[in-house]
Amino acid sequence: MAKNDVQPFCAQIMDKAPLFVAEAYDNIEKKMKDIHLESFRGKWVILFFYPSDFTLV
Repeated sequence: MAKNDVQPFCAQIMDKAPLFVAEAYDNIEKKMKDIHLESFRGKWVILFFYPSDFTLV
């Protein structure tokens, strides 16, 4: 790969996640709802996803 080629983003340890909104299942309310990463500011958050897979975990 040439030195000037654009590399896809690859997160590293301690990188901050970009702000986003995603649809997620709320097991307490038993419904889908929008999750805003910003609403978790100052809290520990674990993010995981499976591209192209809608298997409920």
